Amino acid sequence: MQSTLFTSVLLPLALAIVMLGMGLSLVPADFARITRYPKAVAVGTICQVVLLPLIGALVTQAVPMQPELAVGLIVVAVCPGGPSSNLMTYLAKGDVALSVTLTAVSSIITVFTIPLIANLALQSFLGESTAITLPIGSTILQIFMITLLPTAIGMVFRQRFPSTARRLDKQMSRLAAGLLALIIALLLIREGSKLPGFLAQVGIGVVLLNLLAMLTGLLAARLFQLPLAQQICVAIEVGIQNGTLAIAITAGLLKNPDMAIPAAVYSLLMYATGLGAIAVGRQASRHAPSVTG
Repeated sequence: MQSTLFTSVLLPLALAIVMLGMGLSLVPADFARITRYPKAVAVGTICQVVLLPLIGALVTQAVPMQPELAVGLIVVAVCPGGPSSNLMTYLAKGDVALSVTLTAVSSIITVFTIPLIANLALQSFLGESTAITLPIGSTILQIFMITLLPTAIGMVFRQRFPSTARRLDKQMSRLAAGLLALIIALLLIREGSKLPGFLAQVGIGVVLLNLLAMLTGLLAARLFQLPLAQQICVAIEVGIQNGTLAIAITAGLLKNPDMAIPAAVYSLLMYATGLGAIAVGRQASRHAPSVTG
């Protein structure tokens, strides 16, 4: 498996398909909801864009790990939510409309914040003399091309051909899941000799990041007295990140497979914690049937 094929073709293709599929499920009204749920959108966005990177930084200080793995964990923390968070919110009886809105808003904002925070992490953990850097301008353009552009194309296609878009949405989701599984498998195979040590370091850090992020989202939503469905949504949206984008940045843009290990492990473990969040959310909704989002 050639590195150029992996980083230059498979990663961008998988991410573009994921984002295209998300675009097929979006309509302009999803962005208009910002005015309908200003408090919920503000709480979720601040937790994701501001508090989550801080949680990631705290985890890297609390859990000993190699510098490359610490950078990779920070990259996971600064990525936006993705289609998985929307699906989990739906299954957990959360506010799906708010989830889609938060994913869309955070996807736009993090195009600009990812290069800045990733570079800070590189300087902090690898030193200012490191040759690995993310050029701000070109990185913003690349992230735009593989995230926002496919999303916009998907939205336009849905506007023009709504019935076809609904049929394609399911197929794209399956294709994206298959590609992501292939990418994770290839990444873990390539780093097989280092994997036991990586898992020992990153497994704890990834689970901590995931659980602390969910807890932060839930507590913030409760603090601002959001309805139950929105509390469930914010907890999941803050806790579940776009692992595919994190892999694309670390293995693709940074060309460092070691840094991609946290994202690969995260992309697997987040479904375990996600299932727990779904169970808790459904149980809470069952005991509060009169509360709506």
